Amino acid sequence: MDAALDNFIQNSPIAIIRLDDKGYIINGNRAFHALTQQTLAGRLPMPFGDVLAPLQKSEGEAIIKLALAGQTSSNPSFELRLPGGAEIVVSAYFNPIGDTGGDASLVMYLNDVTEARHLMTEAKNLDLRFAHSQKMQAVGQLAGGVAHDFNNLLTAMIGFCDLLLMRHPAGDQSFADIMQVKQNANRAANLVRQLLAFSRRQTLQPKVLDLTDVLAELSNLVRRLIGENIELKMVHGRDLGHVRADQGQLEQVLINLAVNARDAMLSGGILTIRTSHALIDRDHPLLRDLVAPAEEDTAIPDGEYVLVEVIDTGCGIPKDMLQKIFEPFFSTKAVGSGTGLGLSTVYGIIKQSGGYVYVASKENEGTNFSLFFPAVAPQEAAAAAAAESEAVEKSNATDLTGKGTILLVEDETPVRIFAARALRNKGYTILEADCGETAIELMGAHGHQVEVIVTDVIMPGMNGPTMIDRITPQFPNVKVIFISGYAEDVFVNNYGSERSFNFLAKPFTLKQLASKIKEVTSIR
Repeated sequence: MDAALDNFIQNSPIAIIRLDDKGYIINGNRAFHALTQQTLAGRLPMPFGDVLAPLQKSEGEAIIKLALAGQTSSNPSFELRLPGGAEIVVSAYFNPIGDTGGDASLVMYLNDVTEARHLMTEAKNLDLRFAHSQKMQAVGQLAGGVAHDFNNLLTAMIGFCDLLLMRHPAGDQSFADIMQVKQNANRAANLVRQLLAFSRRQTLQPKVLDLTDVLAELSNLVRRLIGENIELKMVHGRDLGHVRADQGQLEQVLINLAVNARDAMLSGGILTIRTSHALIDRDHPLLRDLVAPAEEDTAIPDGEYVLVEVIDTGCGIPKDMLQKIFEPFFSTKAVGSGTGLGLSTVYGIIKQSGGYVYVASKENEGTNFSLFFPAVAPQEAAAAAAAESEAVEKSNATDLTGKGTILLVEDETPVRIFAARALRNKGYTILEADCGETAIELMGAHGHQVEVIVTDVIMPGMNGPTMIDRITPQFPNVKVIFISGYAEDVFVNNYGSERSFNFLAKPFTLKQLASKIKEVTSIR
């Protein structure tokens, strides 16, 4: 070979190798050895198939045979498996050399497309995540609409039960029947909250909690749920710190996980609920074996957390299903054995609480759900405890009767009838309107007497916020309470977080409505 040409090949920026008529690599230029990180230097000649990933070896050898016979025109991609374990994806181009009197029969040009392949994979993953987020948004919107309608019905059911209980106290023969209706309505309200939880649209009432106390109160219920053939171990960590969460929703999370664990241990086993203090950084070994939900788009930030682990010794979850288990209506249980809402509810509540959930599982060994809650600073925890104690004392001493005129704006007739009767029973004068337009007319006639406007947010025609925007310029001192079957977060997004308002989520009880009115009218 001409020395100048050989020098040109050796210094080419493109990786070039020469193969003999048996498919052995005879030699390669500097770019080839740089591509393979010098791992093949001194090992040539060697079969081309030996540098390929195992799954591509037979395919690569077949392509080489066709190329040597001059029968291939395609430019295949190969995955080179280097001795150190690294993998490089290359696009290969062939050219038969012909009879040159030497050993080489084929020249191959290798173009490194590893980074491009990674970018294509990332793009595909982004497309999948986008499609998944669109699906979740559609399901969430559907759940929100269904929940809104149900919350209106449940407000009326619970409210009229409260009115009946005023006439049929404990000891009355109708008391037990009314309580059954109310309890079942409350159960229905919990199901609606589950629908809103997995779409992350429920209204939470977070407060500073001591998880040790929460778990201690919950342990008896969990024991009854899991049955006698499963042993419950509660392991409380020291110096946990406090977390900020809605206690009812947090209990729902733990109950859902306990029920799932029970169903995974039909023949018995051990359920462990363990708490500990976790200081998380990127290299924390705790995160290495944990799988995040498919929807999770951010890694857990560094910081101090309170960790709750729910660990069972059950059948485990197949590896290919781990990221799917948090999707709504996805279930690993037999058909008819589960709704598929349990873990999606868990994920929704944890995310709304500012926490993170991970899972680790091995088939036939068990599953570990790890819940990370940001730790609340000690000073904030102490201040929250003092404020809660003061609020409890004030609430216990509050008289819920009152005077004054209230404008009640609600398009759902049963809800309006209940709320009006409840407030009249407490001593208030009530003006009723079934839409925003009627409410504006009533304010024109009686506006100077109205102290508080209680209005639904979503109504046919003019909605609540628009109605209030038209009323407040003329009556700037009137107080407003918005009520809605949608979550407060949804209302804030449309009304604006920079504007002050009072909000009461449906379904609400007679006492909750009267307490809210008393709270608002006491503010000067």
